[in-house]
Amino acid sequence: MTTESNRFVALDIQLPAGRLVTADEGEGDERPLWLSDGPVSGELWGRINAAHGKTGVRALLLEPLEPLDPENPEADEYRPWASGELFPAETSSPDSHDAADLLAGWWREHALPGEGDELSEEERLAVVAPFGRSWPGRAPAGSPIADPEEMAAGCAVRLAEELPEPRLGLVETTGSGADALAVAGWSGPMNYGDTGEFAAVLRDWEARFGARVVAVGFDTLFLSVASPARSLAEALPIAAEHFAFCPDNVWQREGPQTLAAYAQELVGEKCWEFWWD
Repeated sequence: MTTESNRFVALDIQLPAGRLVTADEGEGDERPLWLSDGPVSGELWGRINAAHGKTGVRALLLEPLEPLDPENPEADEYRPWASGELFPAETSSPDSHDAADLLAGWWREHALPGEGDELSEEERLAVVAPFGRSWPGRAPAGSPIADPEEMAAGCAVRLAEELPEPRLGLVETTGSGADALAVAGWSGPMNYGDTGEFAAVLRDWEARFGARVVAVGFDTLFLSVASPARSLAEALPIAAEHFAFCPDNVWQREGPQTLAAYAQELVGEKCWEFWWD
């Protein structure tokens, strides 16, 4: 990545102090991410992403695996970002994947019992009711209630206030926030697949639901949504996609661990959150 500060001088965007991060836990040949030294505001995220067409740089709000230790502030453990736990060389291109095929394959993998499964087939099918064994297909595109970029900017302001010590990450890409995850080599869902695959699905959600990648953590992801589900009927097929994309959203949730219960929470929800175990 080039020196980001030079890219923003003409746009009058003042960047905080920061540095380029070397990938592969500090031993790689690539420096795919610029990381601020301290917390930033959601307004800064919005200004940088609004200028993407001129700069070719995407902003991400970054969440640490664990908050910094106030008793030892010099020991910067802002994982995975400051520690360089990024693997761009191992990440495939989102262009090489089909979102519909990925979701269908993941559904078959997560919805049906496998060898050593603690749940019986009947119990697992109860989780994914009313759809059963067969993949229901992708949900229809939603109707936007706001401009996707404005929705994302508002979500960034809220998340910057809620997340612990959110720092700024900059990634050089002509693509969207989904592409930024792949370019940076983020490995949050590594237990379930390659980040390039997940970025392909995120691109599809950008088109169908006005979703935008706003914040990301060690194994967490936060999206703004300009076309949220307006009813349970609309939310159920979206919930099926979320289960295929990130089954832990259902398996690890508080309350009933069923698709139907999870879908109830998606009605009207303008920020989708994901967490991989």
